[in-house]
Amino acid sequence: MDRLFTAFANRISAWAGQPASFALATVIILGWGISGPIFGWSDTWQLVINTGTTIVTFLMVFVIQNAQNRDAAAMQAKLDELIRALEGARGEFIGIEHLPDSQISQIRTDIEQETGFDAKQATVAISVKTLLRRR
Repeated sequence: MDRLFTAFANRISAWAGQPASFALATVIILGWGISGPIFGWSDTWQLVINTGTTIVTFLMVFVIQNAQNRDAAAMQAKLDELIRALEGARGEFIGIEHLPDSQISQIRTDIEQETGFDAKQATVAISVKTLLRRR
């Protein structure tokens, strides 16, 4: 079931992200809008688009979440491998994504204090210099 859903989610995600999908959705909305006078702007006419968009949105939430979960897991695995492979990197950071938010926040605060990070004066250049200085 997991493989089947992953394959399905991959295909839908790839298709939904294409300009043609946006164009199709735009055509559907325009067609619906143009048909308003034909159906006398009826409640049923409005219900059709409301129901259709609700169903599509509801299903896309699961597809997007699946894709995001896989992407995040793959990114964590890659980062963990980099930590493992780099001499001097702190191995205790491997797997911290499984910790509660409060612990992750504390780790982040500790690292910022350790490196002298000041959020009020933070710039990309300063952050990079601070990180490079650590080497």
